[in-house]
Amino acid sequence: MDNSLLVSLSHQLAAYRAMDVIANNIANASTPGFKREAAKFEEFITMMRPAEGQTGPQSVSFVKDAGVMRDTGQGNIEQTGAPYDVAIAGPGFFAVQTPVGTRYTRDGHFSLDANGNLVTSQGYQVQGDGGAIAITPNDGDISIAPDGTISSVVHGVGNQLAKLKVVDFANTAALVKQGANLYSTGQTPTTPANINLRQGALEASNVQPVIEISHMIEVMRAYEATASLSKSQEDMMRQAIEKLGQMPS
Repeated sequence: MDNSLLVSLSHQLAAYRAMDVIANNIANASTPGFKREAAKFEEFITMMRPAEGQTGPQSVSFVKDAGVMRDTGQGNIEQTGAPYDVAIAGPGFFAVQTPVGTRYTRDGHFSLDANGNLVTSQGYQVQGDGGAIAITPNDGDISIAPDGTISSVVHGVGNQLAKLKVVDFANTAALVKQGANLYSTGQTPTTPANINLRQGALEASNVQPVIEISHMIEVMRAYEATASLSKSQEDMMRQAIEKLGQMPS
């Protein structure tokens, strides 16, 4: 295959990958705590055999998928009024227990399950400093302080029930997505210097749909240009083959 076709193919694959990332951002524009991502690419240079009319090995530049970059910027804090919704204003992640181990999230859309455990939308138990957090109907109105302390007042007496476990990591970009807005990591969690939680609110996604759509249009145009180049190369090869076939033997 001609080197130009191989280069065009690498560009088309890169555009496909970028489109996939953009589509995922748009799909999660309303997901609490979601962080937008952008496809990252690198130039890959290799030596290939010469095409017709060339002599000696040729340096050819391809597009290489280098993963994604995550935008960890703060999303807007939106009031919901739900007593168990909690937003993180600033750094940090909630710790939740899943069947495959501890995972981390900024999605604070919590509720109580049938056993009174504070859980995520997927039913995973939210962790406090002492493990799972249980709240009973006898605990009355629940208050969550900015530092994560969960308390209630029963018959005029204040009771501290638990404290939400909020952790941070030295390199948040290294967190690995595990689906359901959860992350995993081999890093040792630390406690943020300043924990600022907001009860009755959620952190919105930091995706800006208008910007994502503009990026999608740019990628589509780049893909169309590359596809057009590939088609031109194929047409030239077909015409050359047809002319060779018409030459007298």
